[in-house]
Amino acid sequence: MLRSLKVSLLLMAFAVVITCGIYPAILWAFGQTFYPFQSNGSIVNGPDGKPVGSLLVAQPFTKDEYFWPRPSAANYDGTASASSALAASNYGLRDRVARTIAPVATYAGGPKKGQLVASDVDIWFDADRYGGKPGIVAQWADAHNSLAQAWVTGDAAHGAYVDAWSKTHPDLVAAYVKANPGTPQPKASDLAVTFFEHFSKDHPGMFPSAVTQKDASGKAATAIQPVKSGSDIETTFFLSWREDHPNVQLQNVPGDYVTASGSGLDPDITLENAEFQLDRVAGKWAQDLKRSPAQLRQEIQAMLQKQAFSPGDGLFGEPIVNVLQINLALRNRYGAPS
Repeated sequence: MLRSLKVSLLLMAFAVVITCGIYPAILWAFGQTFYPFQSNGSIVNGPDGKPVGSLLVAQPFTKDEYFWPRPSAANYDGTASASSALAASNYGLRDRVARTIAPVATYAGGPKKGQLVASDVDIWFDADRYGGKPGIVAQWADAHNSLAQAWVTGDAAHGAYVDAWSKTHPDLVAAYVKANPGTPQPKASDLAVTFFEHFSKDHPGMFPSAVTQKDASGKAATAIQPVKSGSDIETTFFLSWREDHPNVQLQNVPGDYVTASGSGLDPDITLENAEFQLDRVAGKWAQDLKRSPAQLRQEIQAMLQKQAFSPGDGLFGEPIVNVLQINLALRNRYGAPS
C-alpha cells in the first residue's frame, strides 16, 4: 500500500511539474518570442505613451468625434462578459434598440426623405394621443411598469422629484398603500406608475425632463420640469411613435449599430456601421477644427478603408473595423476633441 501511495505521489508531482510548470513556461516563451503583442493582451498606447486599452476588448466611446462600438449588455466590463439573452419579442430589448435608433432615424422616402424623424416625434407627442386614446405618458407607464420604474431609479434627481411629488399628493400615496398593503411605506420607484398616471393628467403632452437654467446669481442650475419636446421624449417615445405610424418608411440602420454581441465586448464594428456614423464623426471634427465637413469626411473615409479588414479574406464575414484602433488614428491625426 505504501509503495502504491509513493508511486501515485510521484506521478502527481511529475504531472504538476509538467502541466503547471514546464508546459506553461514553453508556451510563455514561445508567445513572448514570436507573438509578444498578442501574448500581452494586444494592449495599445495613446499619444502620451500610456496604455489606453486592448484591441480585443470593446470600451465605451461617447464623444461625437469618435466611432462608437456595438451596444454592450455587460456595460463593457471585461469581467462580466454576457449577452442580454432577450428575445426579439421582448419589449425591453425593443425599447433599448428604439432609444438607440431615435436620434439618427431618418425618412427613407417621400417629401421628407433624408430628414430626421425626431421633430415629428415631438409634434406627435404634443398632441397627447396614442392608439387613438389620450394620455401618452399614462399609457406608456401602465403598459411598461418596469420602464417607468427604471426612469425613477436611473437618476437620483428623478427619484427626488417623485419623492417631492409624493409629499404634495398624500391622498394618492394613501390610495396606493390601500391597494398595496404589503408596501406600507412606498419608495419613489414603487410610486412610479401612479406618478406618471397623474403627471399625464396634470401635464398633458409633456414629460418630466432635466432643464438647465440660470438662477438669480447667474449660475446654471438643473432641475426636473415638464417639457413638450427634447431628447428624452424623442428617445423614450420613439417606439410608441413608430407603432402609431407603421407605414412610414425609415432608412435602414446597420444591425450591429443597435444589437449587442454575445459577449458584449466585441471590439469591432462592420464597415457599414462605421460609414453610417461617418457624417456625425466628420461633422463634429469639422466643427472642432473649423474645416470643411466634406474634406474631413473624405479624409476619415480613407482612414476607414485603410483600416478595414475581412476575417479570412472575406471567408468569415464582411469588412470590419476595430473601434479603438480607428479612434486612436483620429486622435493621433486631429488631436484631442474640444
